[in-house]
Amino acid sequence: MELRHLRYFVAVAERKGFREASRFLHVTQPAISKSLTQLEQELGVELFARSGRTVRLTAQGEVFYKETLRTLQQADHAAEAAQRAARGEFGTLTLAFCSVATYGFVPRIVQQYKELQPGVQLLLREMNPPQQELAFLQREIDVGITRLPFSKKLAPDLEVKSILREPLVVAVPTAHRFAGKKLKIEDLSEEPFILLQRNGAPTVYDAILGMCQKAGFAPKVASEADFMQTLFTLVAAGQGIALIPACAMNQRPVGVRFLRLQHDDYKADLVLAWRKDSQPSTLQRFVRLVEKECKAIRSDARRLLESACCANS
Repeated sequence: MELRHLRYFVAVAERKGFREASRFLHVTQPAISKSLTQLEQELGVELFARSGRTVRLTAQGEVFYKETLRTLQQADHAAEAAQRAARGEFGTLTLAFCSVATYGFVPRIVQQYKELQPGVQLLLREMNPPQQELAFLQREIDVGITRLPFSKKLAPDLEVKSILREPLVVAVPTAHRFAGKKLKIEDLSEEPFILLQRNGAPTVYDAILGMCQKAGFAPKVASEADFMQTLFTLVAAGQGIALIPACAMNQRPVGVRFLRLQHDDYKADLVLAWRKDSQPSTLQRFVRLVEKECKAIRSDARRLLESACCANS
């Protein structure tokens, strides 16, 4: 049983004749007649009572007509749903993000995407960079906002779009002796350091150690924190200073000041990443939205860096 046979059947039933159905469908009468004869043979029932050039539905034909209308409506609905999905208007998209790094802009982008794509279910998963790498390998996420670099195993499989490159800033207690001073990395050589644990932020962790080593000292690590908020709590309590990506200033922690480092060439890269072999329209529309927002994201980051560091120094 084919859909075209059902459409022929409905056309003949509603126009009460093969000639009228032929004109409506732009299909020859013999082709329609042959198809409906095959349909009746397949069903084992007579659908039409024929009288000259006119036909009418039999009792079983009436029942079949009502069910056929439902079938064709569902088929049309299924076709429309598939076309909407192909246009990116329907489906599911799973986004992973680093909460601290994206605090300033992810809520805005999510809201805009939901307004543009109301038929798409956007699933949000907070993950640090190592967790996102594993999720990409296991195909558990569609797109991620994360830090570079990726492992050699994963990097060739990903498309990457740069969102933001930002410096590290120094977080110190409000009453710290460094407040108001212009700092160089070597000025921190005698300070106790509070670091985010490497398993959650390996790129930044390694960068801090590398910067210190280049300046001729090894940092005195007083504590390592699981979360950025824990790190800020320790800094505010006077337990040490911390080097953090500038985006973390969005959290505006109480009791903490931020200072710029002079002559610091290191920049923390924040990127949008997705698998090269995953190209659904839902994903591509999200990528285009983030690309459109990059200028505003970078502008906001510059204003945050300037205002926070000036206000807190």
